[in-house]
Amino acid sequence: MDINEYLIDHRRFVWPTILADWAWLLPGREFTLSLMNRFGDLFIVMDSGSVHLLRVCDGSAEKVAENREDFYRQVDEDNNGNDWFMIPFIDKLVAAGKEGRCYSFVLPPLLGGEYTIENTCDLNVAEHFSVYASIHHQIKDLPDGTRVRLKVEA
Repeated sequence: MDINEYLIDHRRFVWPTILADWAWLLPGREFTLSLMNRFGDLFIVMDSGSVHLLRVCDGSAEKVAENREDFYRQVDEDNNGNDWFMIPFIDKLVAAGKEGRCYSFVLPPLLGGEYTIENTCDLNVAEHFSVYASIHHQIKDLPDGTRVRLKVEA
């Protein structure tokens, strides 16, 4: 398996602009982007060396390793690699002929969407981050189970 098949080259994007709307969730201001999976989730390395995973679709950021060495060790443990890089789901999407720049969901899972081939779409990275930042910013203070109605404006 080539892990690069499950990654997007993040070096060509203007991250200060893309991540501006995510400042409320990021664990700090000083970090280095390390990896990005095909759903736009970012692995960031803090100045302290710890590795955090920003899950764009979930609107969550969590520390996954104490440092890069710990990250590389953990990626091979349990189901971490499959989970962090969404390997089984991406394999299903590719097998179904859904090749994409950045996979996204038509109806986000946090709003009841399912992890299915039919519920995925292809977005450019900036749009993916923008759409999810807007959704998460609007619902971040709502209690779990709150009914929401989305209004999409063009």
